[in-house]
Amino acid sequence: MILLYSESTSPRLQYTCSFIFKELLQADFSIITDAGEYALYEGVKINYSKLPLAKEELRVENAALLFESGITLQATVCFEVNGYKAFFKSATAVTDTDFPFDIFAAAFYLLSRYEEYLPHTTDMYGRYAHENSLAFREDFLQLPLINTWVNDFVKAIMRKFPAFNKILSEVEAQPSTFSFIPTYDIDIAYAYKHKTLLRTVGGFLKSPSLEKMKVLAGNVKDPFDVYDWLDDFHKQHGLQPIYFFLVAAKNAQYDKNNLPDTKAVKQLVDNHARKYEVGIHPSWQSGDNFLLMKKEKKCLQEIIGKPVTQSRQHYIRFSLPHSYRRLSEAGITDDYSMGYGSINGFRASVASSFYWYDLQKEVATSLRVHPFCFMDANSFYEQQMSPEQAYHELVKYYNRCKEVNGTLCTVWHNNFLGSHGQFAGWRQCYEKFIALVQQ
Repeated sequence: MILLYSESTSPRLQYTCSFIFKELLQADFSIITDAGEYALYEGVKINYSKLPLAKEELRVENAALLFESGITLQATVCFEVNGYKAFFKSATAVTDTDFPFDIFAAAFYLLSRYEEYLPHTTDMYGRYAHENSLAFREDFLQLPLINTWVNDFVKAIMRKFPAFNKILSEVEAQPSTFSFIPTYDIDIAYAYKHKTLLRTVGGFLKSPSLEKMKVLAGNVKDPFDVYDWLDDFHKQHGLQPIYFFLVAAKNAQYDKNNLPDTKAVKQLVDNHARKYEVGIHPSWQSGDNFLLMKKEKKCLQEIIGKPVTQSRQHYIRFSLPHSYRRLSEAGITDDYSMGYGSINGFRASVASSFYWYDLQKEVATSLRVHPFCFMDANSFYEQQMSPEQAYHELVKYYNRCKEVNGTLCTVWHNNFLGSHGQFAGWRQCYEKFIALVQQ
């Protein structure tokens, strides 16, 4: 049992300790406000205050953040610790066995996406612009920084309490908890087939091609129809993917999906739900219309014949807290939107799933957030990478997640893995990467 002393407690402190101790370290903990009882405790004890209380303790000098209410601009001045960035630095001198910054407040700031509640600029799609983020400005967007902090925190505890080494060494001695989750967004199931007559004719007149003619005539496979290949690929490598389907009832500027009332689309979705986990990919239109999002979820549920509890926002279009509240209200328990639709990296600076904390209501919710750090569209459209460059980017994220026993979640689209000439080489990039993961 890890005992943490604090002069007072709060929902923010409880939430952060639960994530660090219970979820990442799988260790029991208790928060105590009685200094006398704390001093008598003979186990691992952490003093989360500004003054020493016991000879044998690990002291983490607390910042104010976890004891505040409301949302105000924070002084997140970064400095270097062991070659990585940190903030909320301890104000007083510390010994080698103390911790040099408030890991609890810093982790909460990043996990809660505190900065996204503050006034900020948006990108061309009205989303939180990644350039606003502390991680981007301080150049740690490409790192699962919280996981790294926690690993160093464990080492600090073990240095301070060698007699209780077993408590945490058992956690360290466990087999690697690294995991890989391949996910796919099916924005446009087919490039040319199974569209309305108006879209088919209009598309052909706008951009006629021999390939379209051959596909529509049934002579060659649709370039976005990669589903049989993916099935074989998953079986070959023992992968358990998650598919997110866009099922908007009508098309719009950013919703170009094949409509879900067609037999082919229904069959495609149902076939996948029989073999894999399937989630909703709420349309762009539904971002402004909660009832529309619920209708899309209902549509998907009717196709697959079971509840839908997983989601990822189309175009990664979401804002806090409104989007997550709507998802929770609609019955979504797990969301996979925590990343940027403009650059790859760790939006919440973590390579582990976590419960969403509603900062305005000051409550830890039951909505589980699963962050991703790589999306093919970011590499291709935003970062202007070649397939070979994207492969090296993938390897970098793979290594960083594996180093901290984290979870690597990737986002791919069926069109990138198909036969369309625009995406030549991207399937080979994915194959090469999966071969590395399987080594």
